[in-house]
Amino acid sequence: MKRFRHALWATVGVALFLSMNLLLTFAPAYSTGVTTPAPHSKIPTFSSLKQILELAFEPGTPEFNTLVEADRLFLEGNTQAAEELYRQVKGQFSQPRGDQAIAQAITDPEQLSGAGRVYWREAQAGFEQKLETRIFVPLQQLVEKHPEFIPGHVLLVQALQQYGRGEEALAVLERATTLYPNEPELIKAEITALQGEEKWLESSIAARQFAVLYPEHPQAAEFGAIADDDLGRYRSGIRRRLIGQTLVTGALSIGDLLLTGNVAGTIPAIQLTMLLMQGEASFGNQLAEVFQQRLPMVEDETIVNYVNEVGQKMANLMGRDEFEYEFFVVKDKNLNAFALPGGKVFVNTGALQKINSEAELAGLLGHEVAHAVLSHGYQRVVQSALLSNLNRVVPMGDLIAALVGRAYSRQNERQADVLGSRVLANTNYAADGLRNLMQTFTELDGGGGGVLSWLSSHPASSDRLRYLEELIQRNGYNRYAFEGVERHSQIQSRVQELFPEEEAGNPVEVLLAGA
Repeated sequence: MKRFRHALWATVGVALFLSMNLLLTFAPAYSTGVTTPAPHSKIPTFSSLKQILELAFEPGTPEFNTLVEADRLFLEGNTQAAEELYRQVKGQFSQPRGDQAIAQAITDPEQLSGAGRVYWREAQAGFEQKLETRIFVPLQQLVEKHPEFIPGHVLLVQALQQYGRGEEALAVLERATTLYPNEPELIKAEITALQGEEKWLESSIAARQFAVLYPEHPQAAEFGAIADDDLGRYRSGIRRRLIGQTLVTGALSIGDLLLTGNVAGTIPAIQLTMLLMQGEASFGNQLAEVFQQRLPMVEDETIVNYVNEVGQKMANLMGRDEFEYEFFVVKDKNLNAFALPGGKVFVNTGALQKINSEAELAGLLGHEVAHAVLSHGYQRVVQSALLSNLNRVVPMGDLIAALVGRAYSRQNERQADVLGSRVLANTNYAADGLRNLMQTFTELDGGGGGVLSWLSSHPASSDRLRYLEELIQRNGYNRYAFEGVERHSQIQSRVQELFPEEEAGNPVEVLLAGA
């Protein structure tokens, strides 16, 4: 009987497989509105968006030629004609904006529904009378049913802080600022909450993100000043802690010397803490030198200059002029890129080969630069270093693995996505470059094999595409600007010509091998 059931399920599986392939074979071809293939050519079918993208950007196809022509028109200033051609090829987002779009932010209670106004009055009265149940029940209902009402979030955060629920307040603010990143009252509440928890770097990041995202806002300079002040507080605190750690580590070294005659295990800890005390720019410079020595670097000027040119365009709009931004190319088939503190960005040749356009490369580099601008890498390294005294050895291997392996938090990734896309929208590149890159990489990884270390610890792909699409649509970012497919295709051909049999490697293993 068991064999019979197995045979039955196998037969059903084969039948389903054949049915799906027959459906795909006779399915209508994807139409872009441009030149139709010759009658004798095989009609293509598509099982995923990846295949559509590959067709659109494949050199020599009508779609590719259309994009080349659109890029030419765009650069000549004929943006209207260019947009018409871009629209022919690019199509709509997977989740077009409609009834589910986020409502526009409001501050006037009179714009609330009848129930919303009742919730607001009850919450205010409860707050004044300090009646906990009368505060939170209506407020939680209010922000759930009317997330667009900014004062509701602000009052809920104040109440949570008043009753010692600081972490809950931060969670509320994270959701609210994700929905409405351009509302200064929310950002101020987030900064105040973070300062109350003495999370100086996080408050600096929140303030700097607003200042960089909205440079024309009347309060941009105020937020920039807050970012600098809180970053200074963070650095001062870290410096004191690092000095204390160095003294403790030195004492441990003397103890080891007296007991065992060996201090090799603690010397790296002292070296690292001294480097960190010099600041993230200096630390990033010296760390980048180590990476260049131990990774197989690409020296070809055409390839490196191309990446550097695109990267510098993004970096110049980021608002951290104290960094010396540099962009490097690693000979590696893995689809990976990473940023070191201080604005040092490394991109694999494997990523260049799978990126479809210059706009997508700009999106990738903008995302990586955003990590450096927002001090994500430096924050993680410092936190790791400050924990190193628990085992009396500095985890250099862990630090390298984290920096190369993309072990950022989901909040960090969202911040880098948002900042990178916002800056991309301020260039002449198509504003959906990062979004399209995410779609391409996600489709590639969906085929199995787990080759995308760049995506390994990021937010869920579906969530990421959703909030990037929402960001672009809500803010009216221009998707139909310069793509840059022709030059990027030429760079890909050069990469293939120079490294035809390039082997995939693991940057972490390569670095640790020489540690």
